[in-house]
Amino acid sequence: MHKDHLLSAYNYHLPTELIAQHPADKRDESRLMVMNIMNDTLAHHRFNDLAGFIGAKDMIVVNNTKVFPARLLGQKQTGGKAEVFLLEYPATFDETRGTARATALIKSSKRPKTGTKIIINPTLHCLVIADLGGGKVDLQLHYDPATGLAETLTTSGRVPLPPYITRIDGCTPDDIHRYQTVYASHPGAVAAPTAGLHFTDQLLESIRSQGTLVGQVTLHVGFGTFAPVREEDITHHLIHEEYFSITEETAEAVLETKKRGGKIWAVGTTTVRAMEYATQASGRLQAMTGWCNLYIYPGFRFRVIDNLITNFHLPDSSLMFLVSALCGRQTLLDCYQTAIREGYRFFSYGDAMAIIGGQAE
Repeated sequence: MHKDHLLSAYNYHLPTELIAQHPADKRDESRLMVMNIMNDTLAHHRFNDLAGFIGAKDMIVVNNTKVFPARLLGQKQTGGKAEVFLLEYPATFDETRGTARATALIKSSKRPKTGTKIIINPTLHCLVIADLGGGKVDLQLHYDPATGLAETLTTSGRVPLPPYITRIDGCTPDDIHRYQTVYASHPGAVAAPTAGLHFTDQLLESIRSQGTLVGQVTLHVGFGTFAPVREEDITHHLIHEEYFSITEETAEAVLETKKRGGKIWAVGTTTVRAMEYATQASGRLQAMTGWCNLYIYPGFRFRVIDNLITNFHLPDSSLMFLVSALCGRQTLLDCYQTAIREGYRFFSYGDAMAIIGGQAE
């Protein structure tokens, strides 16, 4: 078996103090490691230097999904504490009756049975409809129709920060804004597309002002993004499925950019997965809406993206596999070791890297 397909080949030691517990003071002042594959160089910058690397003929594509407050803290009728984690924004809801259905994980002292009622607050409670196995349950939410579902979740829920953010004070009011991209517009994610957290409106405007196109796709990042890979042969891992949408406008702009010799910059692994998935059927990017389960690991042939902006990812994660498919596993591990020596901050609230010179056809 090729070493690139061994889970143990993606392990690295990260000092705990380099796991970012808070975002940078200013979004675009996080650090940016720039890896240029074509000339084999590695440089250290600030994220607000990014525009200087993007050409006027190029296009950057971002994921406009919006994180919704998916953590609901409440108690069972018996008085025991219960935490409800919604795995997706409720797909079906009735604003007239004030009901919605969703899949969720529930953390409590005892596994809740079908029929268990969990009270979040006076205007919201959840009823367990069915046990779906694997710790998942089918829930019915009951809320005040006058308030509406979106507002109820906003006022009742908490930002679903990743499990490796272990602050004593937990989620803070600042997270409501900072664990969200400035262009987030489509609610549905339970985790932020973190590469996009570094952008400001001013930086995007400076990129546009040089002639570069800025496009958007939607992929609702699911809880599966945190699912550990347990297969030593990573080709046997089953990737999670996430809802995505690519508009005709974005698809056409990408194709036009390629025609004029421009490069496609994907902001984040979720953007990569959405665009490459929508290319699988015909070999060229198409407008598409559906469920993306594209699993990218070394050996994958990229057809859309040329360059990637991404954060530093967890050891042994499918996100590392994807980035390695673009730049090479050993190259990526070497960059991570450099980042550790240089004190870069890792994971969701951490610093970023730009990979220039991928292998899109």
